[in-house]
Amino acid sequence: MADRDTLKARALHDPALRDGAAMMAQTLAEWRAQGARPDLWVFAYASLVWRPEFEAAEQRPARVRGYHRCLKMWSRVNRGTFECPGLVFALMPGGSSAGLALRVPHEQVEALMPVLWAREMPNPVYDPKWLLCDTPQGPVRALAFTLSRHSPSYTGTLSDERYREIFSRSCGRYGTTLDYARQTFEGLLHHGIHDRALEKLLHLAD
Repeated sequence: MADRDTLKARALHDPALRDGAAMMAQTLAEWRAQGARPDLWVFAYASLVWRPEFEAAEQRPARVRGYHRCLKMWSRVNRGTFECPGLVFALMPGGSSAGLALRVPHEQVEALMPVLWAREMPNPVYDPKWLLCDTPQGPVRALAFTLSRHSPSYTGTLSDERYREIFSRSCGRYGTTLDYARQTFEGLLHHGIHDRALEKLLHLAD
């Protein structure tokens, strides 16, 4: 049986109990507090790499430490259904992750944030965080969409057989989990990022 602290943490990460608009307002307030109208950096680690849906003024190779990319978030609409859930990537505590830092000019941030929120947070599952990204030009603090292990959307440990089943069956509004995972791998590779853990996972579908 889960203890009281665990149950409380799960409740805090239940999207049904979260106010997505308030979370966006808080994120904007944190951005404004960083200085005199700073540019916004966004850390892209999955579909934002290959389908950002906004034009970044600049993009840099970037690495965050303390979080890693993993295919361990349930998707019951975009890449699966309630009857046959699929998976999408999440940024979770531990390790490190290579991706892209995308820069949004400060004068565009207020207009872009609702667009970005509608894409990444239609259900407020992610925890938006400001993470330090190492880039060739120096460190930047970027907005990243992370996932807590207390979230009901976190899959927990999945067996190879479960991944094979999901890759072979799960399909949602935007296509299959397998296509999404392959597009992410290829998108990362296009930018010189070879995710060997993801490559190994994709071999399960062969």
